[in-house]
Amino acid sequence: MSQRIYIPCDTTALSLGADQLAEAVQQEIEQRGLDATIVRNGSRGMLWLEPLVEVETAQGRVGYGAISAQQVPALFDAGMLDGNQQHESCIGLVEEHPFLKKQQRLTFARSGITDPVSIEDYIALDGFNGLKNAIAMQAQNIVDEVKTSGLRGRGGAAFPTGIKWQTVLDTPAEQKYIVCNADEGDSGTFADRLVMECDPFMLIEGMTIAGLAVHATQGYIYLRSEYPVAHKLLNEAIERAYKAGYLGENILGSGKHFDLEVRLGAGAYICGEETSLLDSLEGKRGLVRAKPPLPAIVGLFGQPTVVNNVLSFAAVPYILDKGGQSYADYGMGRSRGTLPLQLAGNVKQGGLVELAFGISLRELMEDFGGGTLTGKPLKAVQVGGPLGAYLPASQWDTLIDYEEFAAVGAVLGHGGVVMFDETVDMGQQARFSMEFCKVESCGKCTPCRIGSTRGVEVIDRIRNGENANANWVLLEDLCETMIDGSLCAMGGMTPFPVQSVMKYFPEELSATR
Repeated sequence: MSQRIYIPCDTTALSLGADQLAEAVQQEIEQRGLDATIVRNGSRGMLWLEPLVEVETAQGRVGYGAISAQQVPALFDAGMLDGNQQHESCIGLVEEHPFLKKQQRLTFARSGITDPVSIEDYIALDGFNGLKNAIAMQAQNIVDEVKTSGLRGRGGAAFPTGIKWQTVLDTPAEQKYIVCNADEGDSGTFADRLVMECDPFMLIEGMTIAGLAVHATQGYIYLRSEYPVAHKLLNEAIERAYKAGYLGENILGSGKHFDLEVRLGAGAYICGEETSLLDSLEGKRGLVRAKPPLPAIVGLFGQPTVVNNVLSFAAVPYILDKGGQSYADYGMGRSRGTLPLQLAGNVKQGGLVELAFGISLRELMEDFGGGTLTGKPLKAVQVGGPLGAYLPASQWDTLIDYEEFAAVGAVLGHGGVVMFDETVDMGQQARFSMEFCKVESCGKCTPCRIGSTRGVEVIDRIRNGENANANWVLLEDLCETMIDGSLCAMGGMTPFPVQSVMKYFPEELSATR
């Protein structure tokens, strides 16, 4: 059997020369007359090591990190195909790497192991088991299994997924929809992208199960327009799923029906909000809708609609395969299962870490992230995207749990963790938060549209020393107005990072820069 060499095909690896690397490896194989085959796999999530080349050996897959095309001849000379672990780029057996070995990978169990668009690879590692189970179940029993799992929306709101599905199931309609929010726009987040680029059949399976659970026959993946690789791989995976009978009018001969297609987003952060997303999907300008009615009752084209994030749907195949209780056995309190966390910013080992709820933020940043890339002391960390609070050192021992974070005025959001060392200007970060809202607001409500504009102006006056005390009080009032009066989380959460700077880094907001 031909020896396999794995080279990732996700966006991160491609941006670092993975295609050129694959060409160089193929050329070396041919010139040396070797019996070896290149497999383009997904990413393991150890992004600081990309492109990560893995070589299949009798002991397991041996990895070589951050490899360039220029290094290939020397790697072959050094016995890469024999699993030579003495080379300076070798990380040993990939599965034994501490970054991976300490994780609890349920959603990302296949990521980096398989060819993303190979149904055979997917099935070999428990793929479609959940769908097969769901086909044999009543819709209510599927929903009950999701309720048992304790799964909450992984997009940021953390609303119980099973309750949302129950609402759609209980709402009578001739047509219902399943919509996946793949408009991943939070700073420092890439877990959705990795799902779609490294294990797209998992998303397809999760959405199909959701369709069976609520009697919906049409699904849409609303994909961020800046994800061309995910777009290509998703479409290829969907086409193959249709051909293999996992999508369409007669899924696996069951007589059950579910169609799925990808729609590109409008390039607006606000379209990550579910009602704005639905407007955009309908071909309108993405504007936030007033709630009620909830999308679960009056959603896409006025019909009952399940709107969940990529990670929420991606958790479903495991739940329907292993059982809701198996998923619920991970985690703590009301935060059950695992959360894919994304380490970014000034971090030594940036990447994806999937862990059961309950680890502390400090452990995550130190044990997995390895501290800052610069080696300078860590000063602040923003969790939950551009609307999340900046957390000072006194809060780094907070456990990663929805309620624990809420108790300290923070949010977990989509699990993005952006680290900053001591050189960061926190006053500038506060200004950026307001400016981000000013640029990305849909403009429908006054507190968000006008409040963010005034917020930038007030922060500039404070930083310039213009009547600083009075403007400080004005900024406090403005933040409260935005929180209480905004139509959605865009304006309602923008003050969180600003307030955290005012509370924990006041001297930096006041200082003239």
